[in-house]
Amino acid sequence: MQYRNGQRLPPEALGVPVRLSVNPRARRLSIRIDARAGEAVLVAPSERKLGEVVAFAHTKADWMRQRLAERVEGQPLEPGETIPLFGRDTRLVATGGAGAARLIDGPEGPVIQSGGEGEAFARRVENLIKRLARQVLVERTEHHLRTLGQKPVRVSIADTKSRWGSCSPHNRSIRYSWRVIMAPPAVADYLAAHEVAHLVHADHSPAYWSVVARLVGDHRPFRKWLREHGAALHAVGR
Repeated sequence: MQYRNGQRLPPEALGVPVRLSVNPRARRLSIRIDARAGEAVLVAPSERKLGEVVAFAHTKADWMRQRLAERVEGQPLEPGETIPLFGRDTRLVATGGAGAARLIDGPEGPVIQSGGEGEAFARRVENLIKRLARQVLVERTEHHLRTLGQKPVRVSIADTKSRWGSCSPHNRSIRYSWRVIMAPPAVADYLAAHEVAHLVHADHSPAYWSVVARLVGDHRPFRKWLREHGAALHAVGR
């Protein structure tokens, strides 16, 4: 069977929804779980290797089913909910009226207060989180650029499905998922370092990881945190 990049296989093929993905930078066959989309993503370095990753996935069918069964349910942005922000539980409180959302320190911890109802309330809260994300990620990006003696880059904030960030060295641009700002500050700082380091090395070679280590030290705890808690961040606002 001829497989192609972006192709989706019917659930009965492997027991779970599956999408095929070609990543020329990949150094091996791999499987990742896209909790937001509710599917397993089979990654190969080229289209001719897609058949091999499908065969590999057959040996991991039980693992894929288990991981997808564990995915976190969506968490709406509505009054009374508690969401993570900077790694801390933050309550959402309605104030009435049409005022913009703002973050305050309440007697029992951080609180986001916002006007609006329903979708309007959720939109104001999300816009606040995005503004905070841009502020922090731009500052940490600039910090790591200075450390490496790199020139400025263009930073954009998006809501990517699975990747926390991406770097395009050829046009000196970095894109981040705003959701990382809900993680502890050290994790967001690691993400900025991870992307800035790609300006020096575009791959994930040992030389690349040595640059990351220069910026944030041992990066493994931060990567582990994102693997273990990332699905919960992607569930916020769903």
